[in-house]
Amino acid sequence: MDSGLCIQNLHLQVENQTVLENFSLDVPKGEIHALMGPNGVGKSSLFKAIAGHPNYHVLRGDIYFNGISLRNRKPDDIAQRGIFLAFQHPLEMEGLSVANFIRAALQSRQKAGEVFSSTDFYAQLYCCMDQLRIDHSFSSRSIHVGFSGGEKKRCEVLQMLMLRPRFALLDEIDSGLDVDILQLMAKEIHKFQEENKMGGLVITHSARFLRHLRPDRVHVLLDGQIVRSGQEEIIGQIEHSGYRSFALS
Repeated sequence: MDSGLCIQNLHLQVENQTVLENFSLDVPKGEIHALMGPNGVGKSSLFKAIAGHPNYHVLRGDIYFNGISLRNRKPDDIAQRGIFLAFQHPLEMEGLSVANFIRAALQSRQKAGEVFSSTDFYAQLYCCMDQLRIDHSFSSRSIHVGFSGGEKKRCEVLQMLMLRPRFALLDEIDSGLDVDILQLMAKEIHKFQEENKMGGLVITHSARFLRHLRPDRVHVLLDGQIVRSGQEEIIGQIEHSGYRSFALS
């Protein structure tokens, strides 16, 4: 069964505080949806719960990916099933290069005894770096150490392009980007999604980014619930009247 992401009546708790209650959302196979809303309403917490972060407790409800429950599964198991999380605030890892980090992630997906060619790996890596306008020298730098905000976000998308997930969780992947790189990133994500039939959820506050990304659907999260779902008209309403304009709609 290859049906995408299905969240049913999720009750999510973090540090004994309820973050989401009776939350439901469907993202069909091959679609990218945007999740918008004010800060602090649980968007990033939802992503971490999907990815299996141990501090985010699902008390009731369930999260299904292609018909399989993700509840109580470890992050590595969830990642092996093809779910990729790009962090809002990527961690710095001194001493671990970008190339070695991505190579180790790719190797973990190989069957026992299988190896892949270094020549092929670097050819693919440099091709993806060129797509994102990342200098090849970044491949030997410690991951995220000394990177600007925009460089960190491009490095996260680089990992996505290399790992080729079935579903991507992109948490404010557009923050810290200048106008040109924001447009480039949105178009590269959209291109990759179309070519690989990847599904995804994107958290953003940027109408400009969404217009370049062209998501299949946009959802507004307020007070722990999806209060409106639609397409480009929602982006215009947020720009004009803000999120609270949906509170009574």
